[in-house]
Amino acid sequence: MGFGFQIPGHEFPGAEPADTFDRIVELAIAAESSGWASVWVMDHFWQLPPLGGPTHPILEGWTLLGALAARTERVHLGTLVTGVTYRNPALVAKMATTLDVISRGRAICGIGAAWYDVEHVGLGFDFPRDGVRLDMLEEALQICRAMFTEETPTFTGEHYRIQDAHNLPRPLRGDIPILVGGGGEKRTLRLVAQYADACNVHGDPDMIRHKMAVIDRHCADVGRDPSEVRRTWGGTLFLTETAEEAAGIEGLLRPAAGDEYDHNFIVGDEAVVVDKVAALIDAGIDDLIVNMPTMPPATVERAGRILTDRFGA
Repeated sequence: MGFGFQIPGHEFPGAEPADTFDRIVELAIAAESSGWASVWVMDHFWQLPPLGGPTHPILEGWTLLGALAARTERVHLGTLVTGVTYRNPALVAKMATTLDVISRGRAICGIGAAWYDVEHVGLGFDFPRDGVRLDMLEEALQICRAMFTEETPTFTGEHYRIQDAHNLPRPLRGDIPILVGGGGEKRTLRLVAQYADACNVHGDPDMIRHKMAVIDRHCADVGRDPSEVRRTWGGTLFLTETAEEAAGIEGLLRPAAGDEYDHNFIVGDEAVVVDKVAALIDAGIDDLIVNMPTMPPATVERAGRILTDRFGA
């Protein structure tokens, strides 16, 4: 069992903008020192609404990962996830390979079909309809894998093309794991079965069981061993000292999140968190990737030790 720590918020009370990166490093080091297996950042250029929206700060994800690679030693590093609409996939493959070299083989390429429409409008990125973005994602997955594993691949698709594409230096492991974010059952999870090393989905245990069965069926359809696909759950963790503190946080979050609360949040003291994580593992999850907004480095360390002590690294 592996646990990933995501850092989505880049605003720290009392900190000057010049201190932002140092605060992020503190969180990453806290995760690495306490057993978390990976550290993740979002790939957005505008901050998301739950964290304040576009008027609040966020650093560019791949640049940030390169800097974190130089400050960490063990944790894997990835985007959760890169929107396929933001960059040519050959550029994404080159960036992921650069991260892999800087980190001495710790890069993960997280990618998805994108969704934050207002960000696209504001910054001038095209935002095609869902089906087109999924077509773009399928081509991007093929290009990234080819550039990770082949010497000079050529690919011609409807949206992208490469010709005798050099990617030097090569990924240090001969390949870079690709994680696809999203739980769409007809297309996204089929793309996972066809092209990816891992998926990242949301949901309560019942929904997770259903999604895992869908992946298994897609793997059977494309002739792939389903055990080759790593199943990860993404969400938010609030680790509290007491049940009373947890009840207060739930009282604030549940009305705002509605039905998504039980799909995306784990809130509670140590015993509750362990029970909820165990239920997700029982439903078929291999790895949990969680963010911990507003939680200081000490709480990140505490969570890492609880999870790894209980479930293993």
